[in-house]
Amino acid sequence: MAKNNGKKAAPPHKDECDRKALAVDPELKAANLARLRRIEGQVRGVHQMVERDCYCADVLRQLSAVQQALRAVGRELIRNHVRHCATRAIHAGGADAAAMYDELVDLFHQNAR
Repeated sequence: MAKNNGKKAAPPHKDECDRKALAVDPELKAANLARLRRIEGQVRGVHQMVERDCYCADVLRQLSAVQQALRAVGRELIRNHVRHCATRAIHAGGADAAAMYDELVDLFHQNAR
């Protein structure tokens, strides 16, 4: 049995999203998917740099670039979430709005630099 070092286990990969976005701008989705493909390539490059024992500072610079690219995707996802999912829940009012306010605060906290 694998140890998880006190971290939550990752959800299963197959159909891991049990909730769907209410709306996703097709152009935003395409841009995010393109960004994620580039990020995958960057991560493979970092992996190769580590395998080849490249200079630590060079590897760290590449890691920083990967992190920045992931933050850019995250910003766009938050923008879409606020524009569609959050707006709908807040306009609905009541418990839906209260839950959404809490969710947004948590998301902003998790995604802050």
